[in-house]
Amino acid sequence: MTFNVKRRGKVTYYYEGDRPVLSALVTEEQPDGDLKIFFSGLTGAHSAQNVLGLDELVVMDPMREVPLVFRCWEKWLRDAGIGESLADVDFLEIHAFACQPKAPNPFADPAGYSAELERLRVAYRQAYGGFFADHLPDNGLPARFTVQVVDVPDQAASYEFYATALLQRAHRDSGRVFERF
Repeated sequence: MTFNVKRRGKVTYYYEGDRPVLSALVTEEQPDGDLKIFFSGLTGAHSAQNVLGLDELVVMDPMREVPLVFRCWEKWLRDAGIGESLADVDFLEIHAFACQPKAPNPFADPAGYSAELERLRVAYRQAYGGFFADHLPDNGLPARFTVQVVDVPDQAASYEFYATALLQRAHRDSGRVFERF
């Protein structure tokens, strides 16, 4: 994919279409030449699957959804010509807003709903932590902020993600070889 690119001073916007709602990526050049990167939010696996061109629907399965989001962001880095891998950047913040379970109905099955809510909390914690341990072991860990919300625009979604990262030019140019996931 080729992004439309708009530069305004030290900020560059990477977006699709003629009248976009959001930019996929926004970068801010730092005084030392590093690049702060703002990754657009993805609402559910459905939006990540659209970017990646996948057909399989994934709903409320954090162990599958979380890696899809990161694969999408990695694709955007490559498409924008910023980097080849997420290992090229250091995540500073990842904000993940988890949705409430779609089933069971909290009024018809309060105990089942409570159990599903707990399952999702544990699964997201494992998915986030496991992703960094398994795919970015040489990188540091970002600060995270997770909130339980009622709903997001994608009715099938179980979360909304967005992130801020830093491409440290001196670190990137040091000749390290990164393993891609």
